[in-house]
This record gives sequence, structure tokens and C-alpha cells, in this order.
Amino acid sequence: MTSSGLRKSLDIVAAIEAAKGTAVLLAGFGLLGLLHRDLHALGEELVVQFHLNPARKYPHIFMDLMSSLNDTRLWSLAGMALLYSSLRLVEAYGLWKQKTWAEWLALAGACIYLPFEVYEIYAKVTWVRVSALVFNLLIVLLMTRVLLQKRRNGHAQPNPLA
Repeated sequence: MTSSGLRKSLDIVAAIEAAKGTAVLLAGFGLLGLLHRDLHALGEELVVQFHLNPARKYPHIFMDLMSSLNDTRLWSLAGMALLYSSLRLVEAYGLWKQKTWAEWLALAGACIYLPFEVYEIYAKVTWVRVSALVFNLLIVLLMTRVLLQKRRNGHAQPNPLA
């Protein structure tokens, strides 16, 4: 792959990371919109709206989840969403700016999910699970190639924060 091909690939990864960060940030704001509401009643309303049987397994799990949420938990979840989205958005910025630390972060971030994805496929093979594994393997290979090429070309920066 040429240098411009790697650059385009990095831009795609950066855009994906930015999209993930933005989606989680919006979800966090959505959680804050649930503050001071009767979440059990909201859960019941949603189950009815979607014509689900509340006695079935998944609607029941959803109802239990909604009942267990309180303002403190919502704030905690929104805070975690903010941290996660900040990490993804900073990573995306670093990839767009061709920062070595961001490339290492992308490599580590993709590698973290691999054991879980393999386990999920072992538990049950689905095209979604296989696709997620293949996608993350491609990210790992791309980031490894970018970092090796930088090292070969002498572009590796001694300061990991540079």
C-alpha cells in the first residue's frame, strides 16, 4: 500500500473513531435527558409502544434495567460516556494529524476487543460477530503497518506524546 493509501486508510479510521465518539457523546446527553423521570413508567410505555410482551425475557430484562436506574447512576453513565467519547475524539484528531501516539492508541484500542470478539464467536457464530472481528483485525494490521513504516522511514518520534 502506498503512503497516500495508508493516509486515506488512517483518515477512514479517524472518521470511524470520530463517529463512535460523537454517537456515545449524544447517548450520554440522552441519558441526562432521563434525569428526574419515572423510568419504570417510561420503560413500560416503551414496551407497550413496541407491542412487546412484558412477560417475555428481553422486555423483562429491559424493564428491570429501567427500574434499577436512578439519577446517580444516570450521571455516572453519562460521565463514562463523556470519558469514552473524549478518548475517541482525541484519538481521531491525533490520527488526522498523523500523531504516533494516536496510532498506538488505535492499535491498542483495536487489540483490546479481539479476545472478547473471539469469545463471542466461540459462543455463537453470527455474521455481525465475525464482521466485528474482521474489522478490528484490519485495524490492527493497518496500525501495525503504519507504525512499522514510520519506524523504517525514521519518522518514529522518540517522545510518545509528540
